[in-house]
Amino acid sequence: MSGFVRPPIINLSTILGRDQGLLALTMGIQWHELSPEYSVATMPVEGNTQTFGILHGGSFVVLGESMGSIAANVYSHLNGLGTAVGIEVNASHTGSGVSGFIIGTCRSLHLGRTLTTHEIVCTNEDGKRLSTVRITNLIKKPTG
Repeated sequence: MSGFVRPPIINLSTILGRDQGLLALTMGIQWHELSPEYSVATMPVEGNTQTFGILHGGSFVVLGESMGSIAANVYSHLNGLGTAVGIEVNASHTGSGVSGFIIGTCRSLHLGRTLTTHEIVCTNEDGKRLSTVRITNLIKKPTG
């Protein structure tokens, strides 16, 4: 592995008024860049493995869904549109995480008034793509 060092952490509570949720916290996900269009987060392999000692495929999905949902909510709140909730997520795993950290890079594909779509590319520390996650969020209008 490379000499990768996790970049400084962004405190989501100061940006969103809440943290990322217990599941993402438990999995060790940390945010390093955050905007509706582009975000970067990392997650350790250790503690998120399956029976054979490699990263559990669902861990990629948790990282990707967390990144896409939070980016969509930043977008919807900045534009006064409401709250974004996931309605579809898919992932294609093309490699295995065996050690170190997974780096998620989230890019917006569509930012609309009612739907957002983000693609999250998950790589190892050496930049090898291990999984690609895509999430679509529905923006729910505020009630009341």
